[in-house]
Amino acid sequence: MNFVSVRELRGHSRQVWKQLDEGSDIVVTSNGKPIAVLSPVREGALEESLASIRRARALDAVAALQAGAARRRISTRDVDTEIAAARKGRAR
Repeated sequence: MNFVSVRELRGHSRQVWKQLDEGSDIVVTSNGKPIAVLSPVREGALEESLASIRRARALDAVAALQAGAARRRISTRDVDTEIAAARKGRAR
């Protein structure tokens, strides 16, 4: 995996695009911290790529929620109450 700073991306974008063409993922950093990932996309596969990214984010969110719930030892009744409240709020 390659890393490139925002400054490098601005000043040497041609090289970054070339790396993407070669199939490499690139992590964009700002002040040494990762802020984005550039990933090559095949022509005609944009929607599939975006769906994969969204699925991965959703799985990460679920895992974080499950870990938080395990730390707080939330009961099944509390979970059911939260779900019911959320559904009731959506029905309006």
